Amino acid sequence: MKLFIILGAVNAFLSVALGAFGAHGLEGRVEPKYLETWKTGVTYQMFHATGLLIIGVLLGKLPASSLLSTAGWLMVGGIILFSGSLYVLTLTKISVLGAITPLGGLSFLAAWVLLIIAAVKYL
Repeated sequence: MKLFIILGAVNAFLSVALGAFGAHGLEGRVEPKYLETWKTGVTYQMFHATGLLIIGVLLGKLPASSLLSTAGWLMVGGIILFSGSLYVLTLTKISVLGAITPLGGLSFLAAWVLLIIAAVKYL
C-alpha cells in the first residue's frame, strides 16, 4: 500500500517537473511535433501516477490481492516504457524508440483491466 502511494506521488511530482521543463526548457529548442510528444508522455505519466495512488489506497481497504499489486507494477512499467520512451524520443529523435511506446501502452491497458477485475471481485 505505502509503496504504491509513494510511487504515485513521486511520479506525479516528476510529471509536474517534466511538464514545466517541456514548457519552459524545450520550447523553441525542439520541433513542435516533439514538444507534443513530450506533452503526451507527461499527460500519461500523471494519469498513471493517479492510478498508482488509487491502487495504494485500495490495497489498504481491500483484502490482500495480487490483482492490485500486479496492476500497480504494470503501471510503473508502463510509465517507464511509455512516457520514458517518449521523453527519450523527444530529446534524441531516435525514431526506433517509438516501437517501445506501445509496450508501455499495453502495460497500462493490462493494469486497468486488473483494477476492473479487482473492483468487481472485492467492492
